Amino acid sequence: MKGIADTGFLVAFVSRHDAFHDWAAGLAGELSEPLLTCEAVLAETAYNLRNSSIVFEMINEGIITLAFDCNDHRPQLEALAERYADRRPDLAAICLIRI
Repeated sequence: MKGIADTGFLVAFVSRHDAFHDWAAGLAGELSEPLLTCEAVLAETAYNLRNSSIVFEMINEGIITLAFDCNDHRPQLEALAERYADRRPDLAAICLIRI
């Protein structure tokens, strides 16, 4: 299965106390390749879990992979930020839209 990982999914996958942990763990078990994500999501995940090491573990175990470099997509990211300005998206959301 191919997919994109946002902060909520990654936090739920790691945190056994999260209401969506069972769903996220089950979905992760069906993966045939790493989920695509961005550095902003990884930063949010590490912050929410209060643990940066777990983010590196997910990369090393092939659960997630970085999909692109923001510098390579800056004009498109800026355009998305403008387009969705009324919704006040954070960088992670804009990157995921681009992915």
